[in-house]
Amino acid sequence: MNTTNILSLETVLVQREGNIASDMDGEKVMLNVKNGKYYNLGEVGGEIWSALASPVTVRRIVETIQEIFEVSAELAEQDVVSFVQSLLDEDLVVNVSGS
Repeated sequence: MNTTNILSLETVLVQREGNIASDMDGEKVMLNVKNGKYYNLGEVGGEIWSALASPVTVRRIVETIQEIFEVSAELAEQDVVSFVQSLLDEDLVVNVSGS
């Protein structure tokens, strides 16, 4: 297993440059200029994306989602980790924590 892709709550991430995001009917959509792909981030994903505008820990994103959507810590953590991992897989965010 490649340890560079394992997320922890202390992992610090930030948006990679070259993405244009906008709100469309209450959901955030994004265009990656580099690969030409459009992404529908949805409501929760849009909040996660906004949280990644400056370097932030996964833990802080989980807390933000928990507060905004009034969900359990477990559900927020599960959703955030899954979504952030997909952003990493698509090379849309950068791990700046070195872990």
